[in-house]
Amino acid sequence: MFEQKTEQEAREEILSMVEEYYKAYHRKTEEYQEGERISYASRVYDQEEMRNLTDSALEFWLTSGRYTEKFEQELAEYIGVKYGSLVNSGSSANLLAFMTLTSPLLKERRIRPGDEIITVAAGFPTTVTPCIQYGAVPVFLDLAIPQYNIDVSLLEQALSEKTKAVMIAHTLGNPFDLKAVREFCDRHSLWLVEDNCDALGSEYRMDGVWKKTGSIGDIGTSSFYPPHHMTMGEGGAVYTDNPLLHKIMRSMRDWGRDCMCPSGQDNLCGHRFEKQYGELPLGYDHKYVYSHFGYNLKATDLQAAIGCAQLKKLPGFVEKRRANFNRLKEQLQELEEYLILPEACPDSAPSWFGFLMTCREGVDKNQIVSYLENHGVQTRMLFSGNLVRQPCFDEMRQEGRGYRVAGALTQTDLIMERSFWIGVYPGMTEKMTDYMAKTIKEAVSEHLC
Repeated sequence: MFEQKTEQEAREEILSMVEEYYKAYHRKTEEYQEGERISYASRVYDQEEMRNLTDSALEFWLTSGRYTEKFEQELAEYIGVKYGSLVNSGSSANLLAFMTLTSPLLKERRIRPGDEIITVAAGFPTTVTPCIQYGAVPVFLDLAIPQYNIDVSLLEQALSEKTKAVMIAHTLGNPFDLKAVREFCDRHSLWLVEDNCDALGSEYRMDGVWKKTGSIGDIGTSSFYPPHHMTMGEGGAVYTDNPLLHKIMRSMRDWGRDCMCPSGQDNLCGHRFEKQYGELPLGYDHKYVYSHFGYNLKATDLQAAIGCAQLKKLPGFVEKRRANFNRLKEQLQELEEYLILPEACPDSAPSWFGFLMTCREGVDKNQIVSYLENHGVQTRMLFSGNLVRQPCFDEMRQEGRGYRVAGALTQTDLIMERSFWIGVYPGMTEKMTDYMAKTIKEAVSEHLC
């Protein structure tokens, strides 16, 4: 079939066929019908993602390569930072962000076992898992409703001589009070890690300048799992403006090695066999010198190829999420007597991940959620609810070790008991958001009757 064609001509023919395949078998042409199940999230893609994926597959360079380099550069530019590193998941991104701060290269500012990290209990567990597994101590603070982010008035009481960092997520795309948290960290020489996995594209006005979330802390993290703001199936990223942190990240992501050569390349520095490291022999191959205890957290170029196409669509995704959120809130205002509706943090423009509601006293969340689920509207809890009540904390809770709580987690428990959320992903049509609003009104009305 390809005997009379150049490789490039053959490739273009295959990619054209992939586009036709997408249009024939993947593109949705049927319109949503009321009552059909509405998931809280879904992939939004077209022929460009499938074309890129196939293009990468044809090269058969299965580890990090040219698409990875392109994605890292373009993501960093989008966020507004100098450095980005692609990894294999958002959880790995959080692992890498935390472990970066344990590097001996950070001297007296490095995190050591027993040091404390300020965070919140109402979130996704892998924000704090690396801290616990390393032997540091998470210090949990309560949230404030209706923004569902850290109560910044509690920060000072959480501080101790062992505090080294603050690591928290922007809840469902709603930025936390970055001005207050950044000032607190600067005042006490603490690291700030923004778990940006649910907030890619959110913005915050800092000192009169609009910045993307993830760029204001020392390190930001993202997830590209299918429900998130953009996807590459599995994948994540870590980003920073700090060249030393970037150097440590790349080392720890790539087995802990000291060499910075990309995969498949050797001796870019020109000194591969000339130096002496640790107690190794003089001239030991720099490709096999390890300055950290690291991992292999790289993603593949196949994933990065999808990410490059998704990144082009991201601004449109963000706008659609905002539009869906605003349409829901406008229609649900009449229920404020029964449901606490979400509010954006002041000086922020959220890239909403979901629409979070809390049932007021006397309204049974379980009945509302059951009604929605039975009528085709998928719901979710705010992840762990109160993480310290989860089974993974049983041993630490019973033995009274491994973490501490600063103050009470009153609002966190309230969220665990009374809150739920629905999606606003960019594939939702106005007809779908209108049906969700109508169904929520029906659920509340039926419950009250």
